[in-house]
Amino acid sequence: MESIEFLPTFWFVLVAVLWVGYLFLDGFDLGVGMLMRGWARNESQRRVILNTIGPVWDGNEVWLVTAAGAMFAAFPLWYAALFAGLYIPLTITLLALILRAVSIEYRGKALTARTRDRWDWCMAGGSAVAAFSIGLMLAVSTTGLPLNANGDRVGGPFAWLSWEGVLGGLAVVGFSLAMGWAYLGLKTDGAPREAAHRHLTRWLALYLLPMGAWGVVVVSRQASLVPWILLAVALAAALGALMAAQLRREGWTFIALGASLLAGAAGIFLAVFPVVLPSTIDPAFNLTAMNASSSEYTLNFMAWVAVIMVPIILAYSAFVYWVFRKRLHETHIPESHVVTPV
Repeated sequence: MESIEFLPTFWFVLVAVLWVGYLFLDGFDLGVGMLMRGWARNESQRRVILNTIGPVWDGNEVWLVTAAGAMFAAFPLWYAALFAGLYIPLTITLLALILRAVSIEYRGKALTARTRDRWDWCMAGGSAVAAFSIGLMLAVSTTGLPLNANGDRVGGPFAWLSWEGVLGGLAVVGFSLAMGWAYLGLKTDGAPREAAHRHLTRWLALYLLPMGAWGVVVVSRQASLVPWILLAVALAAALGALMAAQLRREGWTFIALGASLLAGAAGIFLAVFPVVLPSTIDPAFNLTAMNASSSEYTLNFMAWVAVIMVPIILAYSAFVYWVFRKRLHETHIPESHVVTPV
C-alpha cells in the first residue's frame, strides 16, 4: 500500500516539474515570438531576436510533449478528463503552435517584404495565443471543471470558460513576456539589450501581476501554511529579478525569474495536492493522484525509465545552451537575400 501511495506522488511531482520546465524554457521563446511584432521595428532587429531562439525553440517544445505524455501514462483519468473537457482550447493551442512553427521556418523563404511581414504576425499571434491557451488550461486544472461522478465534463462546450482560466491565460502571457525580455537581455547586445533593460525595470511588476494573482487565488482556497511561504519566496525572487534588472545583471535577472516561477508553481501544486483536477460540482468527484493513476506496475516501470532518461535529456539540453551561449548583435547577422519591394 505504501508503494502505491508513493508512486502516484512521485509522478505528480515529476509531471509538475515537467510543466514548470516547459513554462520556463518555452516561456521565453514564446515571449520572444510575441516581441517580433510587439517591439522589433525593422528586419535587422527581428532577425537578431529570432536568431536567439533559433537553435533551441523546437527543443523547448519537447517539454510540452513530455509533460502531456507523462500525464497520459501516469494519470490516464486525469489526462482524459482534462483534455476532453478542454477540447476547444487544446485545439486552439495546437493550431497556434503549428502556425508559430511554420512561420519560423517560412519567414526566411519569403520573397517579398509583405509576405515576410505576414509571417512575423503569424509568429507573434501564434505565440500569444499558445501562451494564453496553455495558461488557461493549467489554471483550469488547478481551479476545476464541472465533472460528474464518472469524471466526465458536464455542461455546454464552453463550460471550461471561467475568470480563473482567463487569469491563468494572462499569467502565462505576462510571464512569457517577462522571460522573453530577460532572455533578450542575456543573449543580445545593442538595441534589444537596451530595450530589455528599459522594459524590465519599468514593467516587470505588471508582467508578473497576473501570475501572482493566480497563485493567491489557488492557495487561498486551502488552509496550509507552506504554500503561502512558497508564494512569499516567489515574490522575493521576483523582487530580486527587478533589482538585478535595474543593476543590469541579466544573468541574475533570468535566474531570479526562474526561481520565482519554481517557487510559485510549487506553492500552487502543493496547495491542490493530492487533487489533480477538482470538480466544481461536488468535491467527492475530484480526481486525485491516487484515484486517477495507472497501475502500480506501470508507474514503477516508468519511474525507472524516468530515472535513466531525464538526466540524459537535461544534460543534452544544458549542452545545447552552452554551445549557443554567446551574445548576438546586429553585426553578427549575415546579409539576407534581396527582398522585392511591393
